[in-house]
Amino acid sequence: MDKINLKIYRKDPSVDEKEHYDTFEVPYVDGMVVLDAVRYVEENLDTTLAIRWNCKAAKCGSCSAEINGFPRLMCKTRIDKVGFNITVNPMGAFPLIKDLVTDVTGNWDILRKIPPFTPKELGPEEHFSMKQEDVERSKEFRQCIECFLCQDVCHVVREHYTDYFGPRHIVKAASLDMHPMDTIDRSTFLNKEGGLGYCNITKCCQEVCPEHIVITDNAIIQEKERAVDLTYDPLAMLIKGRRKKEKRVV
Repeated sequence: MDKINLKIYRKDPSVDEKEHYDTFEVPYVDGMVVLDAVRYVEENLDTTLAIRWNCKAAKCGSCSAEINGFPRLMCKTRIDKVGFNITVNPMGAFPLIKDLVTDVTGNWDILRKIPPFTPKELGPEEHFSMKQEDVERSKEFRQCIECFLCQDVCHVVREHYTDYFGPRHIVKAASLDMHPMDTIDRSTFLNKEGGLGYCNITKCCQEVCPEHIVITDNAIIQEKERAVDLTYDPLAMLIKGRRKKEKRVV
């Protein structure tokens, strides 16, 4: 039977433990994923190992980690695809709680800042219908499982975490902006409050997305272009100025 050489990052900040790696030998079974191997360690070799997981079906986003240096879901990463010498680290973009568990609380704080869906009011005789292309676009963005791998791989998030919302939250805002019933444009808000300008379009975020959302092309670039148009386009600025003047007159 083949064996897996599994090296796992260990550190417990609560007891001021120094970071180190523990190496384990795990028996391999056909079809195993990295989460199976890590759970084998937790259940049979070291019960003090801290990991986070839930559904084992790549839908909850709980078991995010860096496997051989690449952000992945442990439950979706097959052993036979990455090899039998595996190193598992926690996501490096977030504060460490213990071992492979990180604190992603800041993401929920950011999500609460994004203006919510604000639909236009319809009259008693009006009805609303969506084009299929709008349905598909909204569906793509709502496939996000909030694993935060895109946040983890983003070097801008790592360097400007307090200034840049990050790709997951741009996707959230785009899912609302691109709904034909919504009445708010969040691009200016993202530019001023969310650090949208920090993103330099490396597309690393969409490369790691387990749901294959085209984050950069379909969300970030769209929001960037809209923000630039509203901020610098002479015609848009003129229309915006007239609307403000009309409101003052009224």
